[in-house]
Amino acid sequence: MARKQQTGTVLKDQNDKSVVVGVSWLQRDRIYKKARRKLSKFVVHDENNSATVGDRVLIEQSRPISKTKRWRLVNIIEKIDVAEVQPSDIDSEAALSGATESDESED
Repeated sequence: MARKQQTGTVLKDQNDKSVVVGVSWLQRDRIYKKARRKLSKFVVHDENNSATVGDRVLIEQSRPISKTKRWRLVNIIEKIDVAEVQPSDIDSEAALSGATESDESED
């Protein structure tokens, strides 16, 4: 019997050997027949911690690995490079003073 496979986007990769993958699908309204986009979230086992936020991945249903993990990562379809900016990298006081100086110079 073939296992179910889904394609989705990595939403969260903070846990060790786990990622949260979002799979979007359309649901038609029973009365108005208009399609709505829905999002299903799956906790996926990522053995090598290779997937990062924003990546398009192929996941496959597997045996229960933990309380919530029932899927495993098959491969990464598309790798996305997201610029990571930490809050400590941004000096909020300098950003605020820079914004006020530019506002004052416009007047």
